[in-house]
Amino acid sequence: MEALLDILQGLHPEVDFSTCDTLIDGKILDSFDIVTIVAEVNAEYDVAIPAEEMIPENFNSASALWALIEKLMDE
Repeated sequence: MEALLDILQGLHPEVDFSTCDTLIDGKILDSFDIVTIVAEVNAEYDVAIPAEEMIPENFNSASALWALIEKLMDE
């Protein structure tokens, strides 16, 4: 999860990603951020996030995104 937090901090260093749970709802992350996150997660964790998993619930918090990554790594 530490690498994921590093990825997110690189995009928005002003956000506390360990506690924020409104990354999409609060318009902190935009579509360009999502594309960057997907690419960097793919490179870091060797998982591809399928289009059907690119829903706000999976990107609203670092913990939700981490849960998705773990699920994809287990598949």
